[in-house]
Amino acid sequence: MFKNIVILTGAGVSAESGIPVFRSDNGLWENERIEDVCVPSALARNPGRVHDFYNKLRREVKEKKPNDAHLAIARLQKEWPEKYRGSVSLVTQNIDNMHELAGSADVIHMHGYLFSMLCTSCHRHFSFDQDSHPDDKCPLCGRQTTRPDIVFFEEMPYHMDRIAALLSDCDLFLSIGTSGVVYPAAGFCVQARAVGALCVEFNLEPSATVSNFNYGLYGKASKTVLAFVDHLLKTGEALEEMPR
Repeated sequence: MFKNIVILTGAGVSAESGIPVFRSDNGLWENERIEDVCVPSALARNPGRVHDFYNKLRREVKEKKPNDAHLAIARLQKEWPEKYRGSVSLVTQNIDNMHELAGSADVIHMHGYLFSMLCTSCHRHFSFDQDSHPDDKCPLCGRQTTRPDIVFFEEMPYHMDRIAALLSDCDLFLSIGTSGVVYPAAGFCVQARAVGALCVEFNLEPSATVSNFNYGLYGKASKTVLAFVDHLLKTGEALEEMPR
């Protein structure tokens, strides 16, 4: 019987809600280059361009809604502790708010959050849902040193100690809609397997790290995750293949 579950979600979950894939083979959303909007030097070189990139993305995300995969995860978080006395921890590589809108609580945004800003002077985060500008003042310290609260390439993802602790105590690890090529998230399955957790990947097709998992369920996350969660909550056991 499983007790503690850790879920990792990536772009494949949000893509079904119509949210543009932040990173693709052709670069970033709207054909921007990583080195122009998602590295620390870009912020120093042209802060207006960086703010504008995330402003556009923030405005687009506001028009989207969570899909059945987001809703199923939120239901699992709510019902699993009540029914099986365990925990469900949710880690996401996504910077959108679909999990929150679906009803998930305590979402661990390891790559930052689109609806938050970071002050580089006082190093505090604050909620934000409008357009930002390089000359905005931090509401906490008053300095004009705010930036999008996004983990840029070359920066360390957030909450790594907490994530490591959760993985070290999990019985079931679910990786949903992630390519398996971006570290450190790509190594989470190995960490979970090391403590004996069952590891399942959900994707349109097998990921680059499929060999690390016990098995995978392939297809749209809105269908595979929903079926898996329904079965898990009903039986306490992991679904091994999609019902036909």
